Amino acid sequence: MPRCAWCTDDPLYQHYHDNEWGVPQRDPGRLFELLLLEAFQAGLSWITVLKKRERYREVLFGFDPAQLARMSDVQIDALMLDPGIIRNRRKLEAARTNARRWLELEDPSGWLWSFVGGAPRINHFERRDQVPAVSEQAVAMSKALKKAGFSFVGPTICYAYMQAAGMVMDHTRDCDRYAVLSSGR
Repeated sequence: MPRCAWCTDDPLYQHYHDNEWGVPQRDPGRLFELLLLEAFQAGLSWITVLKKRERYREVLFGFDPAQLARMSDVQIDALMLDPGIIRNRRKLEAARTNARRWLELEDPSGWLWSFVGGAPRINHFERRDQVPAVSEQAVAMSKALKKAGFSFVGPTICYAYMQAAGMVMDHTRDCDRYAVLSSGR
């Protein structure tokens, strides 16, 4: 099956590409998980995060924001010893902070989707080098998230988040998923 050029032959990456990336996600729990994972990915490759996602689910309470918001410094200290995750104190503290801010949002899914007008933005790129790293909408989302007290939510992270959550569909035209997702099927 033809896939986007960024997708390697790693089965985990292929599964993510074929079943998750670019698929519109409105479930608040899944949106929260993706937001945290994108923050953990900052400065690293996405495959690194994918390989650690199951461990993150185990140690971060299934990405339950209420439990994460109550995570203690002692728990973060323990996580810093876990080789199954990305051991970055600032990112772990950001996960706790972002959980607290998430719980303050009345309708996180609706609010986040409002940055793309409530519906997926379907892009029609021929090649990977045409896909941007940021957009106006990602800049606006980043500013709003930062204003709301979130961290590790720069414009590039927000654009990657929008791609992952299907707020923007950036599968290229030579990818089989492009035809499926751009048609709304």
